[in-house]
Amino acid sequence: MSLPLLESFAPLAENYDALLCDAWGVIHNGVALNPGIGEALTQFRTTRGPVIILTNAPRPSAIIPPQLDRLGLPREAYDGVVTSGDATRASIASFLPAPAFRLGPEKDDALYEGLEIAFTEIEEAGFIVCTGLFDDQRDHPNDYRDLLKVGADRKLPMVCANPDIVVNWGGRMIYCAGALAQIYEALGGEVILGGKPHRPIYDLAMKAVEKETGGPVPLSRLLAVGDSLKTDIGGANGYGIDALLIAGANGIQEGPVNSKTLDVLLAESGVHAKAAMETLIW
Repeated sequence: MSLPLLESFAPLAENYDALLCDAWGVIHNGVALNPGIGEALTQFRTTRGPVIILTNAPRPSAIIPPQLDRLGLPREAYDGVVTSGDATRASIASFLPAPAFRLGPEKDDALYEGLEIAFTEIEEAGFIVCTGLFDDQRDHPNDYRDLLKVGADRKLPMVCANPDIVVNWGGRMIYCAGALAQIYEALGGEVILGGKPHRPIYDLAMKAVEKETGGPVPLSRLLAVGDSLKTDIGGANGYGIDALLIAGANGIQEGPVNSKTLDVLLAESGVHAKAAMETLIW
């Protein structure tokens, strides 16, 4: 049976009591909100239940709402935010007091606030924390291969704060920490991940949902919305949550949206979804 393509989110939403919504690709493209997203999330929250934004951003959740404010998403559209950064901090703490090699831009430094962590060169580090490329506007993951080989040869574990490989930034694909983690694993290095599609971030999301509902919500009544087959859809599948794929031009899946193409992509990725939409419109 081909994947249903929906023009309106409302009929599907009737089957669910809480929503886990990806940020980059579903809500925005890095520079602007996607059409209709504010209304769609607000309507779900008003008529169905809580909306938790679930993002692989390698920063604490408190950083995200001001960013969404600047893009124009109303606070009434969601109840809370859970990030890969939230899920990653416990992994970082487990390696302390060993010094770490910090791989990523300064904009991600909020991840380390409150952690008594010392940074050093990779030749002296006890582990690596990777939040992304030093310069994701200019660098390519292959530029880091020699550096990563030093860490892999020293058998340093890498804590990857963002499992995403790429994101769409205003129509341009930029690489994320997950791309470096892929290379590190290929070099024989150990990678520790807490964000989507891995369980720790979903456990935190469930706690956020239960905080809003006042009690447990059956997994069958939760819906995850995302644009990445591996992280969003695969993560939902692994946790036992239904998934809605956002497959429009603002997401990872570019080009015309049709059931045949999406059926092939889902099969090749070994994941499944309840339905797909070009963009999330109520």
